[in-house]
Amino acid sequence: MPTVDLTQLYETMSHHMGPSGWWPSDTKRDIIVGAILVQNTYWKNAGTSLNNIKTATKMDAKTLLALSQDDLIDLIRPSGFYNNKSKAIHNVFQWFEDRNWDYHQIWVDNRATLRQQLLKLPGVGNETADDYLVYIFDQPDFIADTYARRLFAHLGYEKTDSYPHLKQQITLLKTFTFEMAQDFHGLIDEFGKQYLQHEGDFETSFLVDELPRLQTH
Repeated sequence: MPTVDLTQLYETMSHHMGPSGWWPSDTKRDIIVGAILVQNTYWKNAGTSLNNIKTATKMDAKTLLALSQDDLIDLIRPSGFYNNKSKAIHNVFQWFEDRNWDYHQIWVDNRATLRQQLLKLPGVGNETADDYLVYIFDQPDFIADTYARRLFAHLGYEKTDSYPHLKQQITLLKTFTFEMAQDFHGLIDEFGKQYLQHEGDFETSFLVDELPRLQTH
């Protein structure tokens, strides 16, 4: 099975597409909430809900945690699945509040078990946990989301049917910085919106001509 030089893939995508600017949020608290709101919906809907929360709470933890579930539901209704998402936001905010929002210290104290701890929080699955590792804790990790699985299937990888299957095949080199990992995820998602929505779209992309150079055996 062919594999791909991940650094060259990132550099090629960056050359053709420019910086992704992802994650599009003002603060890490925005990202924490946005990663939950965007589950099973479009970012446009998640962004509307996020702006509602920011207007109502200024992203102050105590203000948000003091909201009733009904009030929080009203704020996030545009992003759907609001019962589960409201509980998840409350639980995740409480988890960070209990740890004083000290992202660096949380990582230092829990680096070996942090992903497992995050996965135990209601509403935090594989993708959201990895979002937090990459964008909150600034770790150079790989996010094997839907667009990533579609992309790597086109690149010749066989086990791309689930998040864990692709995740276990991808290891970023130590030279991959967290800034590169953040941008890589954004580039993959932007590429997916352009070339992985419909059958045959990938064949019109710049990666088709680049594939022989990127693949290793």
